[in-house]
Amino acid sequence: MGAAAVGPNLLLGQAKGANERVRVGVMGLGRGRGHIKALVEVPNAEVAYVCDVDSNRLETGLQTIADKQEKLPEKVGDFRRILDDPNIDAITIAAPNYWHTPAAILACQAGKHVYVEKPGSHNAYEALKLVEVAKATDRRVQLGTQRRSYSGMIEGMQKLREGAIGTLRYARCWYASTRDTIGTGKPAPVPPELDYTLWQGPLPERPYIDNLVHYNWHWRWFYGGGELANNGVHSLDVARWAMGVDFPQRVTCEGGRYHFDDDQETPDSCYASYDFGTSGINWSGSSCHKRKSDDLPFVSVYGDGGTMEFSSANYVIYDEKGVEVSRNKDNPSDVPHFTNFVNAIREGEALNANIADSYKSSLLCHLGNIAYRTSGAVKVNPADGTLVENPEAQKLWKREEYRKGWEI
Repeated sequence: MGAAAVGPNLLLGQAKGANERVRVGVMGLGRGRGHIKALVEVPNAEVAYVCDVDSNRLETGLQTIADKQEKLPEKVGDFRRILDDPNIDAITIAAPNYWHTPAAILACQAGKHVYVEKPGSHNAYEALKLVEVAKATDRRVQLGTQRRSYSGMIEGMQKLREGAIGTLRYARCWYASTRDTIGTGKPAPVPPELDYTLWQGPLPERPYIDNLVHYNWHWRWFYGGGELANNGVHSLDVARWAMGVDFPQRVTCEGGRYHFDDDQETPDSCYASYDFGTSGINWSGSSCHKRKSDDLPFVSVYGDGGTMEFSSANYVIYDEKGVEVSRNKDNPSDVPHFTNFVNAIREGEALNANIADSYKSSLLCHLGNIAYRTSGAVKVNPADGTLVENPEAQKLWKREEYRKGWEI
């Protein structure tokens, strides 16, 4: 089943009444268990399917919803079973990055609305294609940048628009963690609970190794985009939202793999900078060396009249002398973002992270990785985010090859 043609049944999944139940399938039951926990808190939403290529995860996902919903969902290994059900309104996608766009496109073409985890794409080409298909099929596609629905974040952005810290000049993002080595993978038999062919899905076949599934694919370019596309997209999205910018004119990214000699290809430490002409954003990531002495905010926004610091869910405003002016408190939760998604399907409410805008945050991650993997810097067309006169970088704009029948 390919992902190239656009031929949706637009009679499926149209806007529903305020009291009608929205039936959802959840694909990928690692992060997808968080989707389930949020969806059962959304009024008139039902988790009708749970899906994973790992039978153990399938059982764990089902247990997540036990006693929280009147009817247990159906278990499936292949997400296309969900798309074939005309009574399903939407699918949420929490599979690995390389699955995001192919699965989302197929879902749109099947008439389903889509909630897709960040970054929503493996590469820049896929990011743009998903926007095109969502528009062509008139499907609601929400990116999993859930802070767009946090009341504390929304309030902070309104304060910025009202001039709380004056003209905005720059935003800085930080990420720090203590990830261990992923070791050196060895050929091994595929675990009996795993459908490895379906796990690979749209990718050309590669032999199974013992340090890849279920998480370490993040650190190989073939499957993921490193920490920049894993966690960087969250803070870069907040920064881009705060600064009110779309596409940069120049991107730089430098760093390396400094902590361990193992299979990881993506950097454990890097610094990406985005020049928007009249303002800028940077992201500093350190995956393997979180220092207790570092008490850094999630995002800092600098204006002529002060600074606004965003934590994961709230903000503090300081004046130009560093004196606290005001703060708010809010608790992080996935529920508001999924509520917004369900309301968009049921009532036509505007999505808070519509893919038509949110892909721009994902594109920042892809551009940063392209810069890192080439000369360290790329020029960008600020009108649409495409690369400017850079054949070497252009080779990384899209995947070279998909499994036959899965071409984007």
